[in-house]
Amino acid sequence: MNAPTLIRTCSVWRALEVVGDTPILLILEASWLGARKYDELRSRTGLLNALLSDRLKRLVAAGLMERQLYCERPPRYAYVMTPKGRDVYWTSLMMLRWEQKCGETRNKISVVLTHKTCGQQFAPEPACGSCGETIDATEVEWKEGPGVGLMAPLYSRRRQQRGSSAGATSLLDQAAQLMGDRWASLIMRSIFTGITRFEDIRLDTAMATNILTERLQWLQSVGVIRQRPDPSSPGRNEYRVTRKGVEYFPVLLMLLRWGDQYYVSPEGPPLLLTHKVCGNPLDPKVVCSECRKPLKPDEVDYKVIEQAPDVR
Repeated sequence: MNAPTLIRTCSVWRALEVVGDTPILLILEASWLGARKYDELRSRTGLLNALLSDRLKRLVAAGLMERQLYCERPPRYAYVMTPKGRDVYWTSLMMLRWEQKCGETRNKISVVLTHKTCGQQFAPEPACGSCGETIDATEVEWKEGPGVGLMAPLYSRRRQQRGSSAGATSLLDQAAQLMGDRWASLIMRSIFTGITRFEDIRLDTAMATNILTERLQWLQSVGVIRQRPDPSSPGRNEYRVTRKGVEYFPVLLMLLRWGDQYYVSPEGPPLLLTHKVCGNPLDPKVVCSECRKPLKPDEVDYKVIEQAPDVR
């Protein structure tokens, strides 16, 4: 009997086990936009009943949402974020930031954010908790932490949501497709941590060769990575993030932060990050672009601008 393949422990991996799924991300987005009742969530996400019901059950089981009875006869429930669910807010804001900077905007709803603390319309920014500077992937150093170890990957079979009608008019459709494909996110994690060759990425993620090949091709097609000759090994290629890929870094960073908060091992975080600009351990935060204060869900107002009708 063969021993199971083992991969590096990672809070990103553990977080993706929970939220690395496009329908779940669309439900979370709909909740941020005010949807609570089942019909509201179905209308906002465009998900079929069976898929919506299944993902709501998963969110409740994972502790991100809870059901609250609002009608006794017949019994009807609203789905409300728990504190654990609300802590995904910074990840969602970074997905929104990436979508607004790098995604397709045609035929999509948009949102205008206002920070009630300062009264200004703003853009969410990833910032270092020590120096307050905006975080750039090229200015972050990674190293193994006390919680690093090995674990057996538990890849669940999930259908790809690319090109589906679900969430076609959502805020985060492209960002949700990218994070919702857990394998793609793990490839991005590998490349960001300096693992850039095909075989090394395969060992780091424990993916089958055909799956890794397909995901690398897809990530290149959406413009977040590129292939180039490996300068240290003539005849070989490596994969590097593009500028569009660099802009995706804060999404994974906030996902890592959330994973460290709720799924870290007893020994500590598997990864330690240092902000090279100030030399301090990186404590990432999402702040208002205008007043630079950390953002809280109840301190942000939003105005949803629905997509305009397609006039031909």
